[in-house]
Amino acid sequence: MMTVIQKWWRGYQARKHFRIQVKTAYFIMKMNFYNEMAVRIQRRWRGYYVRKYVHNYYTLKKYLEGLALKNEIVRKELNDIAQIKEKENLKKDFEMKEKRKDYQARKMHYLLSTKQVPGVFNSPFKQYPDEMEFRLERSKPLSHKKHQKQTDKSVEIADWSDCRHPFLFSSVPPLPPIDKNKPQGPFRDTAEVLQQRYKPLEPTLRVATSINSEQEAREKIKREEWCKRIQDKIFFPFSSLHKTKTYEPSLHTSTDYKKMPYGTLGFREEQQERRISNKDFKTVFTPITLFDKYGRTYSKAGEAV
Repeated sequence: MMTVIQKWWRGYQARKHFRIQVKTAYFIMKMNFYNEMAVRIQRRWRGYYVRKYVHNYYTLKKYLEGLALKNEIVRKELNDIAQIKEKENLKKDFEMKEKRKDYQARKMHYLLSTKQVPGVFNSPFKQYPDEMEFRLERSKPLSHKKHQKQTDKSVEIADWSDCRHPFLFSSVPPLPPIDKNKPQGPFRDTAEVLQQRYKPLEPTLRVATSINSEQEAREKIKREEWCKRIQDKIFFPFSSLHKTKTYEPSLHTSTDYKKMPYGTLGFREEQQERRISNKDFKTVFTPITLFDKYGRTYSKAGEAV
């Protein structure tokens, strides 16, 4: 009876667990189906939306045509602005050159030709006078008073584009203001105070030079000598190097059968009979026969007898 009870109870638990697994699998299968259908719907809708509004061929074509037209208009306007600026720059350069020429003409007004004497720019060898001649006639000479007034100022910065006069720095101090009274007390002049304040530094010898300058110079010389050194190893004489090494015979002076006697063919020590002779060494040379005929064949004046 215990076996029957356990059999029925275990069957009931197994059927209950199996029903739960079946429900879970059905729920998962249903959710997968719903997700797949949602993906299909979204895919269709997104494709339609992109084709209709985002990547529409005709709309994009119209947009690009409008953009190209706008680019042409902007380029045309930029070219017009560039041409206008170029014309303005050319006009400014031309006016600047004309001003310089006028100033040069006013400066060289004394070279204007007269009825009696022609000027430099009105050469009689030319058919027509130079352009500078007409410019000299139109211009007026520079006045010395105006330039003198400009030099009376304390500091004047000229416009170099005009090229009329350079910078002028006068040493005359400016006049004190009329409204202000002189401050009471032993005050020095403002120019003198500023000159002392902005005076360049003149260091003494102790400040200009270092205490360890000699040691630093020696260290620098040592570093330069060490950098320029070719060999850092200690020099050994030639004899001490060969004491530890064994003699290695050359391959060209030995054969498979025996060793060749080195120096038997080309050295004098092995062939003494060639350099030793029985005759004594002559210390006096024979006289030259040409000098014996001096005075006999030719005269003292060098003419033939």
